[in-house]
Amino acid sequence: VQLQASGGGLVQAGGSLRLSCKASGINFRINTMGWYRQAPGKQRELVGTITSGGLTNYADSVKGRFAISRDNVWRTMYLQMNNLTSEDTAIYYCSTEHRRNTYWGQGTQVTVSS
Repeated sequence: VQLQASGGGLVQAGGSLRLSCKASGINFRINTMGWYRQAPGKQRELVGTITSGGLTNYADSVKGRFAISRDNVWRTMYLQMNNLTSEDTAIYYCSTEHRRNTYWGQGTQVTVSS
């Protein structure tokens, strides 16, 4: 199983970024996928999830600003992040479970300058 996250970068407060997570080694279309983030000095936290049917769930801190979507043909999950603030600065990871194991992508850095 491999999860490859990309799309991070430096953005000004109020700006937008879209992250991607390309999956291989799993039956992507049936897997629930998730985005997590870890800010410096803080624990990793859930950003949101998307089920195989496209149902999404978000942390309160990102509701209304972030949106998760998926493309089952390309086996890719996306995280559209709008109206970014310095509080969103973190390494963002994608994750999924497969055969009772949890897999993580390598992470992509998002830095929001104020």
